[in-house]
Amino acid sequence: MTHSAATAPERPLCPPGVAHSHFDVHAEPPDRQFLAWRARVGHVMDALPSRDALERPFHAAIDRYDVGGLVFTECRSDTLVLERSLARVSTDSVRDFVFHVFEEGGVDDLRVRATPGARRKGEAPPAPAGTPTILALDMNQPVRMRRHDCRVHTFFVPGALVQESFPDPEALHGRTLACTTPLARLAAGHAISLARHIGGMTPAAAQSAVRTGAQLVVSAFGKQAGFDGNARAAARAAMFDRVRRHVQTHLHRADLTPESVLAALQLPRPTLYRMFQHEGGLGSYIRSLRLRQAASDLARYPHVMVTDIAYGAGFRSASDFSRAFRRAYGIAPQDFRVQALERRF
Repeated sequence: MTHSAATAPERPLCPPGVAHSHFDVHAEPPDRQFLAWRARVGHVMDALPSRDALERPFHAAIDRYDVGGLVFTECRSDTLVLERSLARVSTDSVRDFVFHVFEEGGVDDLRVRATPGARRKGEAPPAPAGTPTILALDMNQPVRMRRHDCRVHTFFVPGALVQESFPDPEALHGRTLACTTPLARLAAGHAISLARHIGGMTPAAAQSAVRTGAQLVVSAFGKQAGFDGNARAAARAAMFDRVRRHVQTHLHRADLTPESVLAALQLPRPTLYRMFQHEGGLGSYIRSLRLRQAASDLARYPHVMVTDIAYGAGFRSASDFSRAFRRAYGIAPQDFRVQALERRF
């Protein structure tokens, strides 16, 4: 790894008001370096061990800055596989949106569903070599990915801030953005510069810079999705919010369908289709919300029958629920419940 954490330059001490922590595996014995890193990042993502990773030296370091309710990190690490499982999502309280700005390296084998390799509509194609890329993740949804040797700058952003520029935050999960447009290049450049200078900023300047960086990144994804900030985009965002509230309110009803939404809200069919095109359609969006609600209930209420949870989430039958759950997450509902209970004890 050419950018080993051991050779990283020292950072200036942060001023009072900016909470800064630094962690480097360099001081650990070589056979403990990966395990030390796994323990460090394990509160958010599981670093999955391999025989190769455990037998060779592993280079990784991270600087974390907590400013004004936002978190910004700079990380350098060797290649590793990271996973945030459905069981983890259902049993912890991490719910921020995470935006990884890759100055060097990137990810592949990115799985946000059970089936790997499928690119979402609207997702950027692979970036030209040497071009920074940005990956968006919703910590309320499972993900698995292989992250190559990298230098990556990360914003942890509350959902309320994301929604200011992107009215459908959950649809960001797994999206990638090649920094080839002016706004995306500006967002990446800001993150890279912030990593170099945040240690010497005043608390007020650091808070402003981190918030600005988060807003730039989210706006770049909004631009990619067609939320441009003009009157037409604002109207579209308001309409989407109306549909989403209706869906969430009636999610438990088996008769909630795209047709029922059209009838209830009196929306043109093409408009509704375009609003949820990036989710694979409104039907797919409804099913995804139902599955996530069911997964949460399976973990929270271990004594409630799976059949009752299926009906409570709006599925018409237990068999339909089981098939959909296995198709989406690669595991049967009963087996998922066992995993979630094991995580708690």
